[in-house]
Amino acid sequence: MLSRRGARRIYPRHPPVPPCPALPVSLWLTDWLPSSHLSTMATQKMEQYLNINEDEIMGKMTEEELERLEEELAEMDPENQLLPAGMRQRNQTKKSPTGPYNRDQLMGFLEKQAMEEKDREDAIPFTGEKRGKPFVPKVHVKTNAEIEAEVILEPELEEALANATDAEMCDIAAILGMYTLMSNKQYYDALGAGSIVNKEGINSVVQPDSYEYKPYPDEPPNDTDIDETLKKIKDNDKDLKDVNLNNIKDIPVTTLKAIAEAMKANTHVTSLSLAATRSNDPVAQALAEMLSVNTALQSLNIESNFVSGAGMLALVHAARKNLSLSEFKVDNQRHLLGDAVEMQMATMLEANPRLVKFGYHFTQQGPRARAAIAITKNNDLLRQQRVQ
Repeated sequence: MLSRRGARRIYPRHPPVPPCPALPVSLWLTDWLPSSHLSTMATQKMEQYLNINEDEIMGKMTEEELERLEEELAEMDPENQLLPAGMRQRNQTKKSPTGPYNRDQLMGFLEKQAMEEKDREDAIPFTGEKRGKPFVPKVHVKTNAEIEAEVILEPELEEALANATDAEMCDIAAILGMYTLMSNKQYYDALGAGSIVNKEGINSVVQPDSYEYKPYPDEPPNDTDIDETLKKIKDNDKDLKDVNLNNIKDIPVTTLKAIAEAMKANTHVTSLSLAATRSNDPVAQALAEMLSVNTALQSLNIESNFVSGAGMLALVHAARKNLSLSEFKVDNQRHLLGDAVEMQMATMLEANPRLVKFGYHFTQQGPRARAAIAITKNNDLLRQQRVQ
């Protein structure tokens, strides 16, 4: 139970004095009145506004007041650039007359005066008379050098050339060596034939030899038997010199590693091509181990694969010490190899004089220049050995 003293503290008999006489009652009375009483006051105030008769109020308003009300209730969109300027903001051109002038009457008078005024006529009518001197091009007088440069033929030749057809002129141009005036086919046909063959003339459109489309079949797929090839490599078959597994996409990684492992002891295979076989870093590591042992392989191609910088570094370090390898192709890998790998490639070419062909497109100028100098030097050493 709330005591009487506590109730007086919460609800005093007299309301508190407002802190400022100009302050609205609603701002300081809410701290004194209970919440239930405030809700009752709000409900009564809402019912008071709901019971207002709008039609009766609008019936007592003048036309000016109705226009002002319409302007206040109009919905404007000032940010919409698709609307005209008059629909994006309220009309601000209506102004009260200043002094004895009526603005609307003045605007109407000016518009009427402008419409009734006639266009000004020209002081001098246009008669179409031309003035000034017409342009006459100057007559070019030939100099003595130009006259001497002109070729004067005999009357018979002049008449023959004047009556020659385009086909005859084409053959004459071919005989005189003026091959730039015709296609290669017209030129060689005119030289090889005893009669006029170029009926279409010099300025004809070059036509193909045959209008029929010649279909060219696609290259057949690589039909190399992988299992049989692996068996021959393991058996060190002396008839197997070139192993070409290019463009075979479904070779397992284990099979590729087995081929690299079998190549360690093989002494007859001189060329190994694994381009576009989806070889990755584990295969590159296996090939690097093979290069460190094999002494018969002369050409290795692993272009268009998935070898990254780590796998390429292993191959480069192994090829640096291999003295039998003369051709090494590693271009068009899926991963960017980077500057460090390219520097190691240039160092490999400088350290291994046996490498005379290296297939890779350098992206940096420094390693590219070093590699070009090293390849040139290695080829020169090979030439000197052949001479000796």
